[in-house]
Amino acid sequence: MRLLFATGGTAGHINPALAVASYIREQYPDTEFLFIGTADHMEARLVPNAGFDFKTIDINGFRRSFSPQAIIANVKTVFKLIKSEKASRKIIKEFNPDVVIGFGGYVSGPVLQEAVKLNIPTCIHEQNAYPGITNKQLAKEVDKVMVTVEDAIRHLEAKNQVVVTGLPVRGELLTKAKADARKELGVPEDKNLVLSFGGSLGAAPLNEAMLPILLSHAENGAVYHIHSVGTNGKKYLDIFSNNDFTQVRENVYRKGTVEVRLYIDNMDTCMAAADIVVGRAGASSLSEIEAMGKASILIPSPYVAENHQYHNAMALVNRNAARIIEEKELNEDSLANMMDELLADVDTRFAIEGNARDMAIIDAREKIAAIILQLAK
Repeated sequence: MRLLFATGGTAGHINPALAVASYIREQYPDTEFLFIGTADHMEARLVPNAGFDFKTIDINGFRRSFSPQAIIANVKTVFKLIKSEKASRKIIKEFNPDVVIGFGGYVSGPVLQEAVKLNIPTCIHEQNAYPGITNKQLAKEVDKVMVTVEDAIRHLEAKNQVVVTGLPVRGELLTKAKADARKELGVPEDKNLVLSFGGSLGAAPLNEAMLPILLSHAENGAVYHIHSVGTNGKKYLDIFSNNDFTQVRENVYRKGTVEVRLYIDNMDTCMAAADIVVGRAGASSLSEIEAMGKASILIPSPYVAENHQYHNAMALVNRNAARIIEEKELNEDSLANMMDELLADVDTRFAIEGNARDMAIIDAREKIAAIILQLAK
């Protein structure tokens, strides 16, 4: 069996594809895999590191602006698209896959469209509650469409019935016990723990709103708190250092019950231990929150395509499985008040946790793999 995956741009597209490919590789060791992506995004590093063959096409997305610079860039993108279609066709013919699978990002467009023209079985997976432009178009052409949440279905015109599969999450997130995680982090059983982060790069609005809250928690010791400023937020570490936080290891500062990190490299432990999770609303993060049954306060990024993080968040909020603060309403008071309410109201928090857990599809990897294998037959 020969499987070709097309995806790229962000970890939210790439990691689920790698999770599915790795699972199929475990079950069917003789399967041959090839990933197509771009040379200048994360897939160029993540895919080879995972042990899969990787080839590139030169493609980028269109700019959604009518400025002179955007118009010039979009004209160049049209020429790149034409070249990428030819390059995709060449790669597909050489590899001769049984199935071509798209996991989102603009790289999926030319690859899947060429596969359709060549009458090769095709399928796509849409991570977000509001699908991206590429997948909206591909849904009309491919043989099978898979989505993370049911909410996405009403935004798609698919050739065949859409299947809700969920989104794969890392296995360690499903097996970490809360008591063990809290012991590992040194959090007492009778204290609440808040985990907050704005993604691997960080989110300046969240860091700004959280700054006085963290300083307060460090002084009064009422709440344990782990916060990641993100790799773009190094300046905040200096602020904490100047407020009597002690550096305990590289890029990690602590004072009292508060620990501030550049990034979180043991997310399974931190999320398992947390009573409340505060962060953005990327599809992967939400799948992890659901899988671990966590109460969360979601602050969707308004800077992403189709405002999809807002729709992702509302899929939970509408089911009483999370709370939301839109970035335009985010400040120290709105965030602190919502955190305090959830921490104080145990019954409400437990209800949110249960509803989040009910949304989880923990066998997403297996469901997606089964559809791919069926197409291969």
